[in-house]
Amino acid sequence: MTKKLASQPHEALAQGIAFGDYRVRIFVVTWLAYAGFYFCRKNFSVAMPLLKEELQFNDDHFKWILFVFSLSYMLGQFLAGVLSDRYGSRLIVGLGMIVAVLANGFMGLSGTPFLFLLLGAVSGGAQSTGWSGTLKNMAPWYARSERGVVMAWWATCYVLGAFLATQFAAWCISSNAPFDAWGWRRVFWMPAAVLAGITLLYVLLTRNSPSDVGLPELDEIHPNEIDQDETGDPQAANESGGLADILEVLGHSAVWITGAMYFLLKLTRYAILFWAPLFLVERVGLDNVAAGVASSWYELVGFLGVVFAGYVSDKMFSAKRFPVGSLMLLGLAVASYLVPTLVAWGQYGPALALSLMGFMTYGPDTLMTGAGAMDIGTPRRAATAAGVINGMGSCGQLLSPFVVTYMKNAYGWDSIFYLFVGCALLGAVLLATKWNYGGRASGG
Repeated sequence: MTKKLASQPHEALAQGIAFGDYRVRIFVVTWLAYAGFYFCRKNFSVAMPLLKEELQFNDDHFKWILFVFSLSYMLGQFLAGVLSDRYGSRLIVGLGMIVAVLANGFMGLSGTPFLFLLLGAVSGGAQSTGWSGTLKNMAPWYARSERGVVMAWWATCYVLGAFLATQFAAWCISSNAPFDAWGWRRVFWMPAAVLAGITLLYVLLTRNSPSDVGLPELDEIHPNEIDQDETGDPQAANESGGLADILEVLGHSAVWITGAMYFLLKLTRYAILFWAPLFLVERVGLDNVAAGVASSWYELVGFLGVVFAGYVSDKMFSAKRFPVGSLMLLGLAVASYLVPTLVAWGQYGPALALSLMGFMTYGPDTLMTGAGAMDIGTPRRAATAAGVINGMGSCGQLLSPFVVTYMKNAYGWDSIFYLFVGCALLGAVLLATKWNYGGRASGG
């Protein structure tokens, strides 16, 4: 039951301090939770060259494993958001993390493409709980006017998470890693152990909302920054109702515009996430470990794009997300066009090429699916809005392995990046149609 804001000054001060402490706790724990998912996702891309060498996997095997993972992930996104809004993200995300750990553990016991395909489906469904659920965790603790900056720092969870996961996976297959007798299995078992530890922290420390710990809800503390629905009604953000919530989200044109853009962007991002190490081995000539390390620059510099997008949207565009996303997608088109030229620039060329793409990819990615989804869905429907947007985006992820293998085999590796130019330009145009959407809430 929600606790009303205290009337006595000392009680209000105590509640304010407790609220602030929980905000920090929720931020840190949910950041770790979503970053942790990547330890059991990015490890597969690093393992791909190794699986080719030791288990005779080929591009077609990888294509179908990634397709099934992405299909399960896509379908799960639509359901996971609704479940997190209804049953609480602590339960849904916690279960997803446990299943992801088990799926990766069993991958280390398997050795055939078919078993990897089945376990990839399980892992994809489990990992689909992560984004919408952790976003739902954050929404009740932060007001609209601060979300651009706060969510920019928070959304580094999947940029730095992917970077750390890639580095960790590359280390797992290096000669310096322990448990040498495990061989290629290390790249699945060791990341699973990391996620298992984070799962325990998440389940023990996170809470769904301030009322769960006897604190006042956000709209009581910041009444002038209460979220509004698309019609401008501030009360609509707090109305209850399962099916009504879903229909309310689906009625927002901004959801469909953002989802369509994310289809194009996620096709691009997952092509880089899963195929960059193999691209660097086959096109550039790096060894397996060097390719894994070099590919991580995509996420490392992407971190800067995330923070840049959040600050610019809050400080320069009055909490409007769409203009910033559109402009950065134009930058992504330019960066993608330059990749085939930059990778030929000696030792540092590949890192520079992927760094530029990472900066321009992760800015609009995190902004539109983080703060943007929270603005559209409001705290009441944040997980549902995030689930719909990410589900549409995951359709692009689903097609990504087929696009990559077709373009690579028909036209060569470089042609893939020219396709990304078109995707980025179209995404920029879509977001530009909502240039003036959102902004500060009334009185904010």
